[in-house]
Amino acid sequence: MRNEYEPGVRRPLYRSRNGVIFGVCRGFAEYHSLSLFWLRAGVVLVTLLGGLWPAIIYVGAALMMKIEPVLPLESAEDREFYHSFSGSRSMALERLKRTYDNLDRRIQRLEGAVTASDYDWDERLNS
Repeated sequence: MRNEYEPGVRRPLYRSRNGVIFGVCRGFAEYHSLSLFWLRAGVVLVTLLGGLWPAIIYVGAALMMKIEPVLPLESAEDREFYHSFSGSRSMALERLKRTYDNLDRRIQRLEGAVTASDYDWDERLNS
């Protein structure tokens, strides 16, 4: 399966973890294959000439963009979980709790079957 970090695969727009201020410029430059230096120079120039509104837009972009995942997202399940987690941590944690509760119930059923008094250990082990 191809992941989003392979060459030729366009990755989603994320804030970079290696950026200087919030990682917006680096993430935008990587997404659009632009020169990071010239993009940052343009943002600084516009901010110096434009007053406060470019800085407000920059901070707004930082708040709206999802931060780049630490590990590459290799499957659709990984991508779906990451996007649900970055969108709503409480919803993603609730989903994880449900998954582990289901696993716990299955393990309890298995333990109950194996430790039941009518489970014939001698027949199973001597087969």
